[in-house]
Amino acid sequence: MRRLRHRHSERGQGLIEVAVTLPILLLVSVGIFEFGRAFETWQILINAGREGARVAVLPGADAGQVEARARSYMNAGLLSDAADASVTLSAAAVDIGTGTAAGSQVTIDDPLNFMVLNPVARLVSAGSTLGSSAFTMTASAVMRNETQ
Repeated sequence: MRRLRHRHSERGQGLIEVAVTLPILLLVSVGIFEFGRAFETWQILINAGREGARVAVLPGADAGQVEARARSYMNAGLLSDAADASVTLSAAAVDIGTGTAAGSQVTIDDPLNFMVLNPVARLVSAGSTLGSSAFTMTASAVMRNETQ
């Protein structure tokens, strides 16, 4: 009889434990997925900058060709906000051994929006603003200009 009463008193304990830990576990899991997506986006931006810089160092290349190549790479990488990215071409000095040479630098600024992080963060804390605003990611590549 004593066993049954003891068992009866712990009936809702498992449910309470799940209710307390599930939002935290969900927040950690979604955070891992979102930051993985952010890292993938950053890698795509770095490679898009390199592709743009490869075009920029060719003789006769203009800013329109550089931007088109960088945006083409971002679109191939399936970046949903590639149209909102800013692609900038500028002159740069490149160190080569004991001196410097003329080079081109391509900089890409892309706003990244976390899709799932904010709603899940609000489950844990109702007033949370974690992941609610766009985070600007910046990547750049510098290459030495070719001469003919």
